[in-house]
Amino acid sequence: MVNDFKYSHFLESCTLCPHKCGVNRLKSSDGFCRASGVPEISTGLAHFGEEPPVSGDKGSGTIFFKHCNMSCVYCQNYQISQECDNLILKSEQTIKLEDCMLDLQAQGCHNINLVSPTIWVPHIMNALSTARTRENGLTIPVVYNSGGYENPETIKMLEGFIEIYMPDMRYSENESAYKYSGVKNYVENNRKSLIEMYRQVGGLKTDENGIAVSGLMIRLLILPGIAGEIKKSLDFIKYELSTDVYISIMSQYEPLYKASGYPEINRLINLDEYDRIVDYADKLGFYNGAIQDFEDDAEGKDLFTPDFESEGVFKYKK
Repeated sequence: MVNDFKYSHFLESCTLCPHKCGVNRLKSSDGFCRASGVPEISTGLAHFGEEPPVSGDKGSGTIFFKHCNMSCVYCQNYQISQECDNLILKSEQTIKLEDCMLDLQAQGCHNINLVSPTIWVPHIMNALSTARTRENGLTIPVVYNSGGYENPETIKMLEGFIEIYMPDMRYSENESAYKYSGVKNYVENNRKSLIEMYRQVGGLKTDENGIAVSGLMIRLLILPGIAGEIKKSLDFIKYELSTDVYISIMSQYEPLYKASGYPEINRLINLDEYDRIVDYADKLGFYNGAIQDFEDDAEGKDLFTPDFESEGVFKYKK
């Protein structure tokens, strides 16, 4: 039962994310994210399309959760983040979160990669407490892979549970965050949370094979029309954190889901937007990270666009 797990009290008046809805998720799913108190897993798989230190050659043990505390109009995971009530998921009633983690470890994955974990933090803490204390328990690092809309107090609770933080730094203007993702006060909550993440784990550290073992990795998705906001984010990382933070500059944006309703973002990014960000990161002295190649058509991007109704989810080949 939900009431039996150790951290269930955090769900009684939910303030896990900056929305701070105050909903009792043990009894209702009326909050912004529409999540109840029962964890919902879309799928767990070895993912080879993440950043090189995360995917390596054995894959990242990726667990995709249903629901999200952001409502991005261009979300590529909209099937499970926004329209999840319409998607029948075979695994959610048949596997516990800790069992899913241990199964991915048994497959040889380098890490456990939790996608959209913010609203499931109590369940994650409970599952990790169980998985790490079992015989032949969980020993690989855990990646917290989020959209970056975090309550800094929730991030503080995760100290000791998470080895690798991999948040987005999606916006540097709150107006953009509200317009395209339906969230308020994104910038201040994102930045305070990144400072806390860095305090906990520092810059990226890898093993002898270049596989991440701990540290902060920040994703910067170039969005058409507002690409310049990334420059402010890069300034923050350099001057408030450090250039030892791993940055991932992402050019993979596609106008998916409801983006067609916003003409200014209903296109791919262009080469000028891409070059300006890459050049600025180089100018600031960032040396640790990855830059996605620029592609001016959707064909290559489509390989990494998930379809959660298909068996393999992704079209790319290992």
